[in-house]
Amino acid sequence: MRTRKRTEFSRLREQAGLTLEEAEALLQVSPRTAYRYEDGTSKVPRLALKTLKDAVDRRLSVSEAGRTNFRFIDLFAGIGGLRLGFQSIGGRCVFTSEWDPHSQKTYALNFPDNHRVSGDVREFSKNPDLIPEHDVLLAGFPCQPFSLAGVSKKNSLGRPHGFLCDTQGTLFFDTAQIIAHHRPAAFVLENVKNLESHDKGRTFATIMHVLKDELGYHVQHRVISSEPWVPQKRERVFIVGFRDPSNFDFMGLKLPPAKSGPKLGTILQPHDEVDSKYTLTPRLWEYLQSYKAKHQAKGNGFGYSLFGPNDVARTLSARYYKDGSEVLIDQPGKRPRRLTPLECARLMGFDRGERRFRIEVSDTQAYRQFGNAVVVPVVEFVAQAMKSHIETALAASREYPDLSRPVVEVTGPASSSATVHG
Repeated sequence: MRTRKRTEFSRLREQAGLTLEEAEALLQVSPRTAYRYEDGTSKVPRLALKTLKDAVDRRLSVSEAGRTNFRFIDLFAGIGGLRLGFQSIGGRCVFTSEWDPHSQKTYALNFPDNHRVSGDVREFSKNPDLIPEHDVLLAGFPCQPFSLAGVSKKNSLGRPHGFLCDTQGTLFFDTAQIIAHHRPAAFVLENVKNLESHDKGRTFATIMHVLKDELGYHVQHRVISSEPWVPQKRERVFIVGFRDPSNFDFMGLKLPPAKSGPKLGTILQPHDEVDSKYTLTPRLWEYLQSYKAKHQAKGNGFGYSLFGPNDVARTLSARYYKDGSEVLIDQPGKRPRRLTPLECARLMGFDRGERRFRIEVSDTQAYRQFGNAVVVPVVEFVAQAMKSHIETALAASREYPDLSRPVVEVTGPASSSATVHG
């Protein structure tokens, strides 16, 4: 896929949080002129650029007010769920990496920044100096199979091991490289619950070995369900690490009771606001019913799931755009329907309370983005629990600079090697 080069006009427009149509209205130009500014085929007048810069400054001044307690970076950022959680406790994002151009578009529209959304994180793990200094690292890294059987087996065979050797070729490796280089005061990693049991637990054991034994962090993890905060059963594992000893007790945190959580009726739009295109076609509904009946006859539980306003939904997945079968909304007397993108934003906690979340991509891309995202109120809960411990860690660092950080040997790809001093 060919990606259109970002122009100065498009960069400023995104930083100002404007759609192309909104920029057109702000600058009082025709749709054709705005499009030519966007794709670089027409020169943008200096006054128009200044107007956009002023809009960026206004948005930044409102967004960043009081948000300078600590700096964090957002890796594998998706559409910014982890970021929202740590902004809520006073953090300021200084670097973002997300490879998908559609997610970049949603992210840029919703977050005013003094930095661009960078692409593939592997370009930065090769040269971590390109990433600004930061206090906290956030990463929702994808889970990829590790090719080797694990540290204990290689020890028994007398083979050398290290995080490059055990995890090279995975995106966790790139995350570890950045942690090793910058030595942030804390990090938060997020992944699917099944990461714990992947490859009979060997994948997770390797990750924990790297973080604890090789990088020297004090690491805890916990699986948290989103049900206390949103009407969705979605379990994710959060891995929290502090560079220095901390009183943070992840397992000791008391979660709100799941039974007191909201039901689907709290996030559903009124029937008259839902476009008929979200109602399943007769052919698709017939297929889904037939598919479920076939598997029920075999004693399997495969098939669609139907929910009403008093229910809690199954996990929203990135494949939701295909048929919506995991979360179909009952419409008595009619065929069921999919959730709308706005309802997905609410179900994931992006659009919540006074916070509005802008969605300007296609429905297909919106479903993919929300299906891959974290539930924001869960991250806000974790961030709030970590807040005082982050502040303590940073205060200690300023008063007693760490002059005894461990030396981490990073054997680079075959042709190179480097020693990282934390």
